Amino acid sequence: MMDNGEDEQIDVRSVVEAVSADHSFGAPLYVVESMCMRCHENGTSRFLLTLIPHFRKVLISAFECPHCGERNNEVQFAGKIQPQGCCYHLNVPAGDVKIFDRQVVKSESATIRIPELDFEIPPEAQRGSLSTVEGILARAADELSALQEERKKVDPKTAEAIDQFLSKLRACAKAEAPFTFILDDPAGNSFIENPHAPSPDPSLTIKFYDRTPEQQATLGYLADPSQSEGGLGAPSAATTTSTPHGAIGATGGHRAIAQSNNTDISDNLFRYSAPEEVMTFPSTCGACTKQCETRMFVTKIPYFQEVIVMASTCEDCGYRNSELKPGGAIPEKGKKITLCVKNIADLSRDVIKSDTAGVKIPELDLELAGGTLGGMVTTVEGLVTQIRESLARVHGFTFGDSLDESKKNKWKEFGSRLTKLLSLEQPWTLILDDELANSFISPVTDDIKDDHQLTYEEFERSWEQNEELGLNDIDTSSADAAYGSKETAKLP
Repeated sequence: MMDNGEDEQIDVRSVVEAVSADHSFGAPLYVVESMCMRCHENGTSRFLLTLIPHFRKVLISAFECPHCGERNNEVQFAGKIQPQGCCYHLNVPAGDVKIFDRQVVKSESATIRIPELDFEIPPEAQRGSLSTVEGILARAADELSALQEERKKVDPKTAEAIDQFLSKLRACAKAEAPFTFILDDPAGNSFIENPHAPSPDPSLTIKFYDRTPEQQATLGYLADPSQSEGGLGAPSAATTTSTPHGAIGATGGHRAIAQSNNTDISDNLFRYSAPEEVMTFPSTCGACTKQCETRMFVTKIPYFQEVIVMASTCEDCGYRNSELKPGGAIPEKGKKITLCVKNIADLSRDVIKSDTAGVKIPELDLELAGGTLGGMVTTVEGLVTQIRESLARVHGFTFGDSLDESKKNKWKEFGSRLTKLLSLEQPWTLILDDELANSFISPVTDDIKDDHQLTYEEFERSWEQNEELGLNDIDTSSADAAYGSKETAKLP
């Protein structure tokens, strides 16, 4: 082992075991002797497991060779690949120098684009790094200009074109021209800092998306389920079983039974659920890619609409997932649901939040854009708990050295206010704003009109909202004509 002053060197196995363990913030610095890939002498690698404020746990590694001066550093993620990919759009106006100080975490699978320059940094060009917007642009400019002198001798035209592009890139890096900074990561492990968190950032938009089979294959997943070990000989046809589900306990049901009214008994007992036909078909586990089963059924929720419930379980790794999709036609109007939470019973209300619904809590100045938490079936208490856990993972209530005292106090205050919601120290308001009207909060009364704490408000979608949802390009005239002709033919 080499003697590096105060750094105590340990073996590689100890580093791997320490990094794999669930450390809290403040893990020690590990120093390992390793070979330099330039001069093949022994150099020193340092590993630090840390938490990036507003992000998640990462492993920072740095190598230095005292013989040839070779140095490099890299950021790797100590956690897992996220369920969805992420795409950050940062609008950088001209003259705004502060926006260049935002932290940027680029994973090794992320792509950076600047559409105004027709410029793209592919994943293989820059490995995982922790930098700023200015640092990313400066590094790209330095790498492009590294061999310009040799290039001018061999290919003057290409060198001249690169010089012109570098002037535009450096103009963007100095905030002399507006541009859009796009960070797209299929693994979902990249990040651009929001200095206004937990409030929305007017310059930054985040979108989460499902990975394509090609992106899955790039990340090391099996794109074709038939390639997995359990793929051969798996049943291809779906099997159907008739299984009762759900629970009944409405006050109206007891009243109908007491009055021996058969019609009311039928209407009330099957109000919230009924024996449905459950479809069971083979699928692939999203965690271990082994064969598993997915169950699906269609049911009608009172005061809401027809929905499709899907649930998957994997016997190999224990992964479980449930999902709810809207059924029927796309509603003509959006819906805004407002609930005034006053007592413990309100925390137990059923909540269906679609993947297009935004969540607002005015008392906290909290606003989550549509798609932030995905679609879920939960309760009011479960939704607030999910928001708190999501903010703790993405924005973090744990603080690093780079977070100043004012931001620390702001996060501590916000965390305490979010916790007070569940203790019901004062009434608060929950708002679900859904452009597709696929969200729902259950009433506590038999008739939804008698629930004065719950209000539903329909609104017309704007052209921009329809465009984002892809509804402006839908043409159903031929289908409407076909259905109309069938109904006319059935008339006597």
